[in-house]
Amino acid sequence: MFDRDAVMKYHLGGKVAVKLPKPLRTKEDLCLAYTPGVAHAVKAVAADPAAAYACTAKPNLVAVVSDGTAILGLGDLGALASIPVMEGKAVLFKAFADVDAWPVPVAHCRKDGMDSGRTDPERVIAAVKAIAPQYGGVNLEDIAAPACFEIEDRLDAELDIPVFHDDQWGTAVISLSGVMNYAQLAGRRLGELKVVMNGAGAAGIRICEMCKAAGVKDVTMCDSKGVISTARTDLNPYKRKHAVDTDKKTLKEALVGADVFIGVSAANVLSGEDVKTMGEFPAIFAMANPDPEIDPAVVAEALKGRRYVMVTGRSDYPNQINNVLGFPYLFRGALDVRARTINKEMKVAAAQALAALARQDVPDDVKAIYPNETLEFGTGYIIPKPFDRRLFVEVSYAVAEAAVRSGVAQAKVDLAAYRADLERRNAERG
Repeated sequence: MFDRDAVMKYHLGGKVAVKLPKPLRTKEDLCLAYTPGVAHAVKAVAADPAAAYACTAKPNLVAVVSDGTAILGLGDLGALASIPVMEGKAVLFKAFADVDAWPVPVAHCRKDGMDSGRTDPERVIAAVKAIAPQYGGVNLEDIAAPACFEIEDRLDAELDIPVFHDDQWGTAVISLSGVMNYAQLAGRRLGELKVVMNGAGAAGIRICEMCKAAGVKDVTMCDSKGVISTARTDLNPYKRKHAVDTDKKTLKEALVGADVFIGVSAANVLSGEDVKTMGEFPAIFAMANPDPEIDPAVVAEALKGRRYVMVTGRSDYPNQINNVLGFPYLFRGALDVRARTINKEMKVAAAQALAALARQDVPDDVKAIYPNETLEFGTGYIIPKPFDRRLFVEVSYAVAEAAVRSGVAQAKVDLAAYRADLERRNAERG
């Protein structure tokens, strides 16, 4: 854990600021930037709304929106307390994908008369739609389930810019890339894998959907009450969609013979004895933070002498599921082709690009950042590292290409020229 004083010193004064891309040094500059010159830009946009993509910051600007009801692992602390995280998200957007982003905490979005943490989807939807004209995309963040599902679905349908809830889809995209590479190591097709999940909130539901979209057929989900089966009568619509016909009732029962465990739940819900019951070559994705569903040391002891894959959400272990591998480039590709949405095809394409990159030789400059890890494709390295600069080109291009192929790109794009432009921009970033 980082020293609190060091963290607070880093955050002192905030982490985002406005940097002007155009000069403002002379009287002429002032007339161009504001009145009277700005009237020409106003009239251009009024006559043709698409002109906003040429003469405003809209095409490269993302709103990072939160009501603060599910901040990291800290819970419902409110919109104001969400600002440090939303600023952090904006920093990652800019540093990794050169996307300008701005924190947009939205308060007063609770249901009247309800307990803390109960978001009113209509209020969040109205707030985001009201500010949408300025932005080329919306990244929803730290909004509690199940309200987050309705909010994203409605905004995605009602706005003509991409809306993406990273807590739902970011973890899902990166997790899928890891499952793809586990299947590669196992010599198996995705459709042959038996997957067991624990955690059926925002991330869990979307991981399940992503796995199925990519070809996984056998997925058993569990929540705090056990296996999500068709026999249960207490399921919300999102869980009911993934209920399975089984007589197994507990996570321990479901795990027997499983190839893959995916956890987005709580610390220490698995034991060494549990993972021993999994298949011959198991993969354990224990992504609860800060403490995983099972400690990697416990897995190592339990599976001593066996081949296995261990994945966590922590940076101090190999194979980290880190959302920064996904959301900056999903938006980079989507913004560059003016995609109306970030659809399943684009998300799967991002996961495939991540998986393919992990199978390539790792540049020396990336290896230098991780001197204590062996960065060669295998059980200890199935997911690329965040500081691999190739992500900017490979994932962004895959997303843009999928947007064009699936018909959601609003801009006419020469894909070969676009890839060359990404490579140029990446080189210029230093």
